[in-house]
Amino acid sequence: MSDSRSAYWAANLRLLTMCLVIWFVVSFGFGILLAEPLNAIRLGGYGLGFWFAQQGSIYTFLVLIFFYAYRMNKLDKQFDVHED
Repeated sequence: MSDSRSAYWAANLRLLTMCLVIWFVVSFGFGILLAEPLNAIRLGGYGLGFWFAQQGSIYTFLVLIFFYAYRMNKLDKQFDVHED
């Protein structure tokens, strides 16, 4: 039972780390660090760097929330800890 718990926790931490890295890259990397080069690309009349800083990181965060919930449900079923 302990090995199963460790594997479940490790899988959860991998998923969480992946989501946080994606969110960091999109919000900090694209919205701040790479804003000037991305602003050369226009999206709806605005620079892409500006768009990522204002809206792109929020949209990415919302997608990550649903992705995390979906993947956690699959992990719960895989390790037989689901609530159904």
